[in-house]
Amino acid sequence: MTSLAVRVGSLELKNPVLTASGCFGYGVEVEDLCRAADLGGICTKGLSLSPRPGNPPARICETPAGMLNAIGLANIGVDAFCHDRLPLLRERGVTVIANIFGTSVGDFKQIAQKLADHEGIAAIELNVSCPNVSKGGIEFGRDPRLAAEVTKAVRSIWQGPLWVKMSPEAGDIVGVARASEAEGADAITAINTVRGMSIDTSKAAQRIANGTGGLSGPALRPIALRIVWELVGALRIPVIGIGGIGTADDALQFLMAGARAVQIGTACFMDPTAPKRVVDGIREFCRLNEVSVSSLIGSARSSPPC
Repeated sequence: MTSLAVRVGSLELKNPVLTASGCFGYGVEVEDLCRAADLGGICTKGLSLSPRPGNPPARICETPAGMLNAIGLANIGVDAFCHDRLPLLRERGVTVIANIFGTSVGDFKQIAQKLADHEGIAAIELNVSCPNVSKGGIEFGRDPRLAAEVTKAVRSIWQGPLWVKMSPEAGDIVGVARASEAEGADAITAINTVRGMSIDTSKAAQRIANGTGGLSGPALRPIALRIVWELVGALRIPVIGIGGIGTADDALQFLMAGARAVQIGTACFMDPTAPKRVVDGIREFCRLNEVSVSSLIGSARSSPPC
């Protein structure tokens, strides 16, 4: 049988397909439709120090080849997650990557400490697309120095695998990734959403109450694939690809570009079984071509263009 197992740094995954943060809840909500334990892992909904209600509606709208969302990082908070959700995931054998965010370096450190006190977290993923209130509101992920600072701070608390999720709106995304790598990141995930807007012409009003929202879905895929390609060539640590992946062919493109694993996001809203379908499609591709997943990783980098 062909192997689907991959390694992201020191973390071994049974297959290269994970769910993206914010798109699969906390991994227990759709268990009847898609067993999280069948996947390589799940990235939890973003966890903050205290619960957050998020933004007022309307918070989501459909766009051509994608969607805009301005959920506002609504979540139950790290304490409720550790006490109410994490035990269920642990019992089910789910590989859990805890996505965390904060508005100060201190927030990130406190959340990491709370997670370190509980069993069942395979890795932490830093959402650095958040404003640092102590530095005038600039996003951590836009400035290599700020990204390095928060990575170093969490690394001082958390000894397990540490991933940093890139903002595509960073002026120098390779610089941000390298700064995170230098301060102890074990992997880079790329990319987060791109800010966009939609207007309802019948009402002459913005469709998102917040004004703008994060664009995700297939429209984002070519941009994400290009960024993953560039990051793989620039870094020593692994890259996990995200952005508009909804089919096995989509996922294979990222793997062949050099990503060690992929995350499924917006596709889960249309079909919660999408992550499992992608796993099955990759397995079938490997069976038909008599290859392992690991042999596909980066294979397009040595091939001439069509």
